Amino acid sequence: MKEILTLNAISPLADQTFGDQYKLTDAAKKPDGIVLRSFNMHDYDIPDSALCVGRAGAGVNNIPIDKCSERGIVVFNTPGANANAVKELVICGLLLSGRKIIDGIEWTKTLKGKGGEVGKLVEKGKNQFVGNELYGKTLGVAGLGAIGILVANIALKFGMNIIGYDPYISVESAWRVDRHIKKESDLNAFFSACDFITMHMPLTDATRAVINKDSVARMRDGVAILNFSRGELVDSAALIDAVKSGKVSRYVTDFPTDDMIDVPNIICMPHLGASTPEAEDNCAVMVAKQMADFFDNGNITNSVNIPPCSMARQGKSRITVFHKNIKNVINSITAEISAAGVNISNLMSQAKGDYAYLIVDLDETLPPQTLDKLRSTEGTIRIRVI
Repeated sequence: MKEILTLNAISPLADQTFGDQYKLTDAAKKPDGIVLRSFNMHDYDIPDSALCVGRAGAGVNNIPIDKCSERGIVVFNTPGANANAVKELVICGLLLSGRKIIDGIEWTKTLKGKGGEVGKLVEKGKNQFVGNELYGKTLGVAGLGAIGILVANIALKFGMNIIGYDPYISVESAWRVDRHIKKESDLNAFFSACDFITMHMPLTDATRAVINKDSVARMRDGVAILNFSRGELVDSAALIDAVKSGKVSRYVTDFPTDDMIDVPNIICMPHLGASTPEAEDNCAVMVAKQMADFFDNGNITNSVNIPPCSMARQGKSRITVFHKNIKNVINSITAEISAAGVNISNLMSQAKGDYAYLIVDLDETLPPQTLDKLRSTEGTIRIRVI
C-alpha cells in the first residue's frame, strides 16, 4: 500500500479516488507522494521516499520546483479544476469595480435607527454612489488560460468588448476563445486600450510587477484593475499611488497586503477564489487521478516540470526514467536493455527545459544488474520499475 502524505486538509473525495491501494495520512514518515494546497514547501525537507508532489490547485509558487526536478520528483497541479469558482468571483469583482456597491452598502448601515426617514435619506444620499455600467466598455483579459477564457467569454454576454493578451496561449485554449474576442500581441497596446483589466497571468520573473508605475501610465484614466491571479503581479506602492491620484478608479484583488487594506477604492478579498466545496472537490479528484496514474503506470498528466508523457501498457514490464535533458541518455538506456537481451515493445520520451522523462515497455523483466547499470548511467536521476 502506498502512503500519500497530506500537508493540508484535502477533500475526502481524494481518498475515494485513490482507492484501497493508497493511504492518505498527515503522519507518513516515508511517503510515496505528497498532496497539498497552500502549504509552503520552500523550507520543507521533502522525504527521499517521495516520488511526486500533487498541488490541489493551479498555482505552484509554494513548491520548490527546481529542487524537486533535481531529485527526480514529479510535480503535478490541477489547471482548470477550480476555474469556475474563480471565474464567478472575478465577475463579482468586475461588477464591484464598476459601481460603488460596497461603499453604498456601508453607508446604508449608518442609517440604522433613522426609522421612517430611511427612505428619504436613501434617495437623497444615493447620488454619491453613482457608478458605470459594463455594457459597451472594453475589458482586457491578461492571460487566456482556463480562468481567463471563462471570464472573457462570459463578459461578452454583458455586452463588453473583449481584448485578450497571451503570448503563450496553448492550442487547446485558443480553440475555446470566442471568435468575437480580439487578440492583442503588444502588452503596451493592450494596457492602453482597456477600461477594465483583469489579470490571469502566471507569476514568473517576466510577469512579476507587470502592473507598475510605467504600465499604469500607459493605461486610460479611470481604468479599473482586477487581480485574482497572484498578488506579486502588481507593484503595490505604484498601484496605491495610482488609486489615490484617480488614475486607477478601483483596484479589486484577492491578495490583500497591509498597505492596501483600508485604502479608499481598493477592494481586498481574503483569497476566496477557489474557496468553494465544489472547487476543492474538483481539485482533489483531479490530483488523485493524476498521481494514481503516475504510480500505477508512470504516466504524466498536468506536471509543471515534465511535459505530458503517457502511453497504454504494452509488454510484461515497464520502466520510467527521470533524467537530465542531455545527449545520449536514451541511447545509453536502450543499449543496456538490448545488451541484457530484453526486447523493447514500446517507448515514449518527452523533454522540458533541463529535464526529460522516458517510458519504456519491455517484453521481459530486467535483471537487477541491468537496473543497477541504468541507474548509474550519466544523466539519470531516478528510475522506477512498474
